[in-house]
Amino acid sequence: MIYLDNSATTKPYSDVLDAYIKVSRDFFGNPSSLHPAGKQAERLLKQTREMAARLLNVKPAEILFTSGGTEGNNLAIKGTARRHKNRGKHLITTEAEHPSSFETFQELEREGFEVTWLPADETGTIKIEDLKAALRDDTILVSLIHVNNELGSVNPVVEAGEYLKKYPKIRFHVDHVQGIGKVPLRLTDAGIDFCTISGHKFHGVKGTGLLFAREGTVLSPLFSGGSQEWQMRAGTENPAGAAAMVKALRIHLEKSVSGNEKLNLITGGLIASLNDIRGIVVNTPEARAPHIVNFSVPGLKPEVLVQAYGEKGIYVSTKSACSSREPEPSRVLSACGFSREVAASGIRVSLSYDNTEEDIHTFLNYTKEIVPSLLEVAAK
Repeated sequence: MIYLDNSATTKPYSDVLDAYIKVSRDFFGNPSSLHPAGKQAERLLKQTREMAARLLNVKPAEILFTSGGTEGNNLAIKGTARRHKNRGKHLITTEAEHPSSFETFQELEREGFEVTWLPADETGTIKIEDLKAALRDDTILVSLIHVNNELGSVNPVVEAGEYLKKYPKIRFHVDHVQGIGKVPLRLTDAGIDFCTISGHKFHGVKGTGLLFAREGTVLSPLFSGGSQEWQMRAGTENPAGAAAMVKALRIHLEKSVSGNEKLNLITGGLIASLNDIRGIVVNTPEARAPHIVNFSVPGLKPEVLVQAYGEKGIYVSTKSACSSREPEPSRVLSACGFSREVAASGIRVSLSYDNTEEDIHTFLNYTKEIVPSLLEVAAK
């Protein structure tokens, strides 16, 4: 198997699974319980939070453990909007967000909030000038995806954060799910108030994540029924999931320097080779994250190509896994100005540090064989 769908999910590290099992078995108490088993689990959770804070160079009190990227984005966006609606109901985001953010803003629009949808160009990024022009006296939140989950393009979140420091009443949220480790981001330096991270994107287990919430910020909780996670995320804590995720994060960050250099070389060669194959249009911009390459084969249904790769044990995807079963063209590619034909035929190849040049060599050889053949069949 050649697994090239790491932006959808990654294979958990063996050490991470071992940690999950050990904590589940040996620290099974409810961290909110007062007996020794509960206190033992509470201490472990506290140590896990401190480790996460060290890895991200933030304070332990700024770490909220969640179930993943969707919850983190919902909590940051809805929690901010509903908490601060009395001082303004204007929100700013982009047209090329992940569904967990995009649909959250649509829901808030139905609640009476006004959303400015910043346009993205063919590189998949916004222009800072558009953000500056969109700011108003009643703006309470700006939310940007860092690394685009389909194109691999990198939004100017550091520049945006620097500018937003002039507006201390505006909260700044960043969806860092695809960027963590791959595109370094110092949260405090960038003026970020909330930052979403998902464990299964860096070889943790599914159902784990964290939300960085800068000290002094307050959110309206999504859940009621408990005072866990600084009273912003009710529900019994998951020490095993948190410990496994933080272990995965530590391993991932340790691998990132040499790993990103390797990935840049591999994906650079992949893009150059794809550009030489007749019928293929590369959509990923030159300035990009090291692990995502998006291309289209106009005139060919992407699910046909995905299935053809799958028959050879090569796994790629079409668009975001959250919306890959939808028949419509990619919303993200359409928002970035690509033609309907290109947006309807996008393929995403996403790598991890475990992928090799040989994996891509095999992928390219089969691509050179199968794309002309499938296009010939489609043309009949």
